This record gives sequence, C-alpha cells and structure tokens, in this order.
Amino acid sequence: MTTRTEDRFAVEITSTIPDYNKPQKMGRRLWAPMFALSLMAWPVAMMLAGIRASEIANPSPDPVLVARLGQLVPAVMFIGFLSVFAAISLAIARILGFFRKGGGEVQEAAKRQVHTLRMPGSAKVFMALMMMATMIIAVAVVLHFAVAAAVGDWSVATIEQWSIVLEAARRLGVAIYLVAITLGLGTIISVLRFQSQRIRELGSEAAHT
Repeated sequence: MTTRTEDRFAVEITSTIPDYNKPQKMGRRLWAPMFALSLMAWPVAMMLAGIRASEIANPSPDPVLVARLGQLVPAVMFIGFLSVFAAISLAIARILGFFRKGGGEVQEAAKRQVHTLRMPGSAKVFMALMMMATMIIAVAVVLHFAVAAAVGDWSVATIEQWSIVLEAARRLGVAIYLVAITLGLGTIISVLRFQSQRIRELGSEAAHT
C-alpha cells in the first residue's frame, strides 16, 4: 500500500479492495440497535410524564414522587435522544463504508489500482465530537437518576440547581452532536467529490495486471 496526494485528496493505493475501517464496522453493526433503543425509550418517557401529570392533578399529590419523576422523565427522554443521535452518526459511518468498499469494487472491476480516500480531517473531528457529545449526555442522564434517588434527602433548592445544570449539559451535548453530524455529512460530500474525480480518471489509466 502506498500513500500520496492527488488534487488535494490524500489517497491510499492498493491492488485489492480495502476493508471497512473500525468506525465503519461499528456503524454497520450498531446503527439499528441504537435506533431501536430510541424507539423504546421515548414511549417510556411519555408514560412517566403521564404518570407525573396525573399525580400533579391529584388533589393530594405526593411532592417526592412528583420531584422524582421530574428527574426521571428527562433522563429517559434523553436516553432516546442519545440513542437516535448515535444511530444517525453510526449510519453516516455505515454510508461512508459503503462508498469505501463500493468505490474499490468499481476500480478493481475496471482492472485499475484501487485508490481510496484517506480519512479526511472532517471525519476525525466528527468522531471526536460524537464521542464528546455522547459522554456529556450520558453523564447528564446518570446524574438525573442520582438526583432522583436523592429526592427527599436534598432540599428543593439543591434539586432545582441540579436540574438547571443538567439541562444545560443536555443542551450542550445536543448542540455538539448536531455539529458532529454536520461534519459527517460534509465528509460524505468529500468522498463523493473524490470518487467522481476517480471515475473520470479510470478511462485514461492503463489496466492494472
């Protein structure tokens, strides 16, 4: 395998089709389970919200139960958001894997050396931001469960302070995830540009034996 830069694209040149890289393998295996998890978490969150609303409407509501459910609802809801954002990110990695393998198959079928785009900087930042956002939201969810368990022992003011902080953390995680997904889509555009250029080159190259 050799590496070189062609018209702003850093490529790896091999005689055979490259395999999926690790993120792409993860994307192929995990995007569907993560999406399924989001579809399970959201109905549970809605049921908990309904129970909380019913308790608030009760003539003699239990304040501890209401406060506890006030922590559990966003926790379970954001398990769903975390899962669906992860599913989207993994689906992007899966798509990039199909382009990587499919582009190699076209070049090999044409009996040419296989040129594969090296991982762009946007893809590396995409993965870093995705992991960062995942950790932020996951920590916020865990802390929501911890605060829910502490209801009754902590003061109302303390619980409210934690709720505000965790809401800010959740929103930050969502914002970072959206930026990461944007970079992932930008990476798909880069791959399409490279493959379009590579297809145009195939006709002028000698067959590889």
